[in-house]
Amino acid sequence: MRLTRTLALAATAAAALCIGAVIPAAAATSPDNGSDVPTFQEFAASTFRDVDGSYIVNGDEVISNRGELRKFYDVLVGPATPIDGLIVNTVSGTDDKWSAQQVGNLTYCVSTAFGTRHADVVNAMASGAALWEAASSKIKFQYVSSADGNCTTRNKSVVFSVEPVQTTQYIARAFFPSTPDRQQNVLIDDSIWSSGSWTPTNILGHELGHVLGFRHEHTRPESGTCFEDNNWRPLTPYDSASIMHYPQCNGSSDDLSMTSTDRAGIVALYGN
Repeated sequence: MRLTRTLALAATAAAALCIGAVIPAAAATSPDNGSDVPTFQEFAASTFRDVDGSYIVNGDEVISNRGELRKFYDVLVGPATPIDGLIVNTVSGTDDKWSAQQVGNLTYCVSTAFGTRHADVVNAMASGAALWEAASSKIKFQYVSSADGNCTTRNKSVVFSVEPVQTTQYIARAFFPSTPDRQQNVLIDDSIWSSGSWTPTNILGHELGHVLGFRHEHTRPESGTCFEDNNWRPLTPYDSASIMHYPQCNGSSDDLSMTSTDRAGIVALYGN
């Protein structure tokens, strides 16, 4: 999640179509129509590349390589299709979700590289995961402490790793079920401990929402801003207070707490 340190920064990024690729719906037009939308080369040059070489778009979402970034850009600048009716990411029209077996065994480790903050991260991950687990008995995040000493995406004893990062680009970032294994991690910057009303529990709850396949709620036309793309399917009516809705994108909640609509969305996707 690119939970920026000031709301004004998010608005500036949106207007410029720069790092994070959170742009107003009105700006999602073709660069050939005389608008000020950048070319793909300009867009790629301005998009943040993370420590593993991936591109970070929509604030906290991972794009694996330049070819995938081009596909993302083409959708981004294409015409928006208003869709009514939490939202799940789609890949080629198919829901981006875990199998029934895998969603009940989403194992993870927490890197010892967090140092004195290790226990805090363990607790925040557990409480963030509990938000989704309480909504659906089908979902289970399993902490595997024995993998903490070798907690990277190369450790095949867990589905994903939770690792520290030093960046000014985001507070935390995650991945979707369809993300390649080598990029299935949750990266957390130290700023998570000083994010005001955004608690570590809710920030990581938001990130684990992405892990489960959920998109940013504010990409829906009802938000009126921060349009990302149309690669999603609605599960519930629009929810401006959703844990998946950036407060700075016309959200009606300032603390990223989970709503009853969020809980209904997880049940709609994975069952109860």
